[in-house]
Amino acid sequence: MNRTTRSYRVLAAAATVAVLASCAPDTSSVEEFLGANWPEGSSGTVAAIRDGERVTCQGIGLADAREAVRAECSTVYDIGSVTKSFTAAAVMKLQMMGALDVHDPIRDHLGGAPADKRAITIHHLLTHTSGLPDQLGDDYEPLSREDMVAGAMASELLSRPGAEHRYSNLGYSLLAAIVEEASAMGYEEFLAKHLFAPAGMTDTGYVRPRWSPGQVAVEHDRRGAARGAPFEHPWASDGPYWNLRGNGGLLSSARDMLRWHAALDGEDVLDQAAKDAMFSPHVAEDDSEDTHYGYGWMITSEPGYGRIAAHDGANERSLAVTARLLDEDVGVFWASNHAALDGEWDLALIQADLTLGIANAARGSG
Repeated sequence: MNRTTRSYRVLAAAATVAVLASCAPDTSSVEEFLGANWPEGSSGTVAAIRDGERVTCQGIGLADAREAVRAECSTVYDIGSVTKSFTAAAVMKLQMMGALDVHDPIRDHLGGAPADKRAITIHHLLTHTSGLPDQLGDDYEPLSREDMVAGAMASELLSRPGAEHRYSNLGYSLLAAIVEEASAMGYEEFLAKHLFAPAGMTDTGYVRPRWSPGQVAVEHDRRGAARGAPFEHPWASDGPYWNLRGNGGLLSSARDMLRWHAALDGEDVLDQAAKDAMFSPHVAEDDSEDTHYGYGWMITSEPGYGRIAAHDGANERSLAVTARLLDEDVGVFWASNHAALDGEWDLALIQADLTLGIANAARGSG
């Protein structure tokens, strides 16, 4: 099942902040940091950008161990729930275009809703406050858009709309359906035309990019067994089925994710109001109120770093993390096609240290 590891919350953990936020920007290079902290044997790509300029974009290990293909800046990975940041951006683009408003009831765009769901708005879906369950079934279970919407409308709400934050992949699949209805375009088609192309992104999508042989990383499970490329699992002809579409499963490269970070620095793709909405702390993720959820991003604020926006995504094989230091114009992306090996390493357990360490080295490089 597509999932966020939820351990991105430890970006706000006191132990990490005490170690890192108390330090001045790291004057060692990102490469030196990774050499000391990236687990030996794991593979992936790491990238960072500062003030619109690439600091690093480097592969580690193998993208395909079967063919001895090395990981590179252009290697393509499953970015998992980082997909949600693009779904949210698509919604904000449609609001800019006048095709919807985030405070619209979802019934206005999905052909109605039963009584218990008539109060759910697009904002509720974006912030995981709709009360909808997490998912209707397995990521690879054949499910059409129509059946996904019908299943969502028939599901039992876990809380009253707007009452509390409950992470819902289903909610983001509904957002993808709303993107299609409001734009009269396919979900991936809309993203490609209105987000990816203006940002100069050529490696990102479900099926539209023309990836070269060996460019898409082969994933490995916790026992080290190769499990194929993401699209080698059951998909429809135009991408994943609707338990996954819109909430996960997009493929992208570190090269493209740096382009996206650069695009978010300007206003060619999204205007300032749209970005302010995405990066606003709309709702606390739990009672501690250490982290909040914006639109497709987790938001926190820490001494020494200022405001941080981040999201991760994972399955049982891969892990991807994107983060932005909003007050310093620093962006980080990294992904691994072999995120854990039993008895050896588990990148999910150290992802906050890796992400903040990369950011810290990036802001001190130069």
